[in-house]
Amino acid sequence: MLAEFIERLLDNLSFWAIIGFGGQAVFASRFIVQWIHSERVRRSEIPLAFWYISLVGGIVLLVYAVHRADPVFIIGQVTGLFVYVRNLNLIYRERRRLAAEVT
Repeated sequence: MLAEFIERLLDNLSFWAIIGFGGQAVFASRFIVQWIHSERVRRSEIPLAFWYISLVGGIVLLVYAVHRADPVFIIGQVTGLFVYVRNLNLIYRERRRLAAEVT
């Protein structure tokens, strides 16, 4: 019975649904990465990988949103992408500043 359900579900998945679920899986995995990192350093901290995973997941979900022509979803993803890119920019700017102070 479960096998039949899974088979029917897989038969009904379109290429775009797989892209959407894949993007959502990547996007959701960023929280697992953040959790594992925080456990390792013993404090709440957002690792660099979090922002890259957010960026990749956001791009995939934006592509899916554009395909679906969903303006709410598109605006949400574009806004998020701006935040992820800005955070990466701030991180690398700070690293360059610290490196310049050392030399």
